[in-house]
Amino acid sequence: MASYSSLQQLHASLPAFAPLISQSLIPYLAWSLLLTSFGLGFYFTTLPKHSVPVTEILVALVASILGGFGTVAMFCTLGVYI
Repeated sequence: MASYSSLQQLHASLPAFAPLISQSLIPYLAWSLLLTSFGLGFYFTTLPKHSVPVTEILVALVASILGGFGTVAMFCTLGVYI
C-alpha cells in the first residue's frame, strides 16, 4: 500500500477536474431537457390506449429520463450541486 506522502505527491501532480459539458451550457441543456420532457408528457396523454401499451411505456420512459436529467441540470444551474 502506498504511503500517505506518495499519495499527496500524486494528488498534487494530477490535473484539475474539467467537466465534459461547459458550465455555461448547463442552463440551456436544463431548459431543453425539461421542455422536451413536458412535451412528451403531453404527447403521452394524447396517445390512444392499447391492450399492450408498448408505445405508451416507451414515451413515458423517455420523458421520465429527460425530466430527471433536466431537473439535475436545473439544480446545478441554480447552484445546488447534487
